[in-house]
Amino acid sequence: MILQMDFATAPPPYPAPGPARNALLRPLAHSIAADTPGLVWKIWTEDAAAGRAGGLYAFTTREHALAYQEMHSARVLARGATDIRAVLWDINAELTAITKAG
Repeated sequence: MILQMDFATAPPPYPAPGPARNALLRPLAHSIAADTPGLVWKIWTEDAAAGRAGGLYAFTTREHALAYQEMHSARVLARGATDIRAVLWDINAELTAITKAG
């Protein structure tokens, strides 16, 4: 199961993409990796010009993806983000394996 999420980033003083934001979010990245049930991996995404950030997540089950979506939406709202978008995608395992992702 793939969860795609993105949102409008918080206005300043929240750092723009780059070293300062990475330093601020590094502890969160470690927490996500260690403490998120069913997480296989996360790819962090940024579009500085559009003022958006988010991620692509692989989960072992739809239930894990939905639980993370709910929790993460509340977390980024609390940090000042807006316009949260989330989409769940099923994975076609047969074709994905052919294209080297499985």
